[in-house]
Amino acid sequence: MSTSHTTFAVADAVATLTFTRPEARNAMTWAMYDDLIATCDTVDDDETIRVLVLRGIDDRAFIAGTDISQFTSLKTRDDAIAYETRIDEVVGRLEAVTVPTIARVQGPAVGGGFMIAVACDMRLCGPDARLGIPVARTLGNCLSAANCARLLALVGPARVKDLMYTGRLLDADEALRLGVATRVVPAEELDQLVSETAATLANNAPLTLQATKELVRRLERSGRDSPELAYDLITQCYTSHDFQQAVRSFVAKQRPRWTGH
Repeated sequence: MSTSHTTFAVADAVATLTFTRPEARNAMTWAMYDDLIATCDTVDDDETIRVLVLRGIDDRAFIAGTDISQFTSLKTRDDAIAYETRIDEVVGRLEAVTVPTIARVQGPAVGGGFMIAVACDMRLCGPDARLGIPVARTLGNCLSAANCARLLALVGPARVKDLMYTGRLLDADEALRLGVATRVVPAEELDQLVSETAATLANNAPLTLQATKELVRRLERSGRDSPELAYDLITQCYTSHDFQQAVRSFVAKQRPRWTGH
């Protein structure tokens, strides 16, 4: 599945969606947003895919936000709400993908590109990564409630206000200190880090990863005082074929073979 501005490929249980619009620093068109949703659907429909990686075609950018030329017709309240609703749909769909997601970030990940990175489970960054939402000094728009909540969960209220008020971008080192970046490595080591991390995740128990991801998502949305939120996930894992055979493998000092069932 490829379009003029995205390329989708699968190798060794790892799916990769590459944004291929370098002349615009991969600024997202509506078609590219549609491709991202289609990718999420494809990944969830294919049991052989264990990890999804998002990346730019080169190190000049991850995603430099939404293509601003598409805002020229945005004029009314309904237009504004419709746009943010659409972005919420895209980012929410990415966040809900059942497999682990990795954003490979080198260069700018700003505006909508930053929120796409935030919706991923891990952000593996090179030294030139720049992350943030500079709308206070560019467009004068704002985050949706859902995207603000995601950012709030990641960095806390003081940092949200700092980033949104100033419109500044985090460099790689500060992003790492704040927990926005998962790892930062030299540029020449970034692809190896992404490959090795994806392979590690792809070889681990898929139901454990799915349950962890979904439970974190539920707790962030619903609070931490409802243990019943995890009951169905606990049941899914503990009564699975994978769990039963993994117990036997552990006792026999053998490596389990995960099936996702």
